[in-house]
Amino acid sequence: MSTTRLLAIAAFVAVLVVALGVERAARRPDSKIPTLAALCGFVMRYRVGRLPVGRIAMFSFWWWLGWHLLAR
Repeated sequence: MSTTRLLAIAAFVAVLVVALGVERAARRPDSKIPTLAALCGFVMRYRVGRLPVGRIAMFSFWWWLGWHLLAR
């Protein structure tokens, strides 16, 4: 395996660990940090006129993530 691939995998793992840490901190009692579900709900409600920009952004993010993690 190349060094670049190992660095990319390490970066994805680091982002996942940080996201899980923030989610755990958000679920503590009296936490002011929103959970991932609350954040996704907020983004999904965003609209510009009749265009659901938040839904398009979420779809695009999941497409990008799936393309980079699953396409090989």
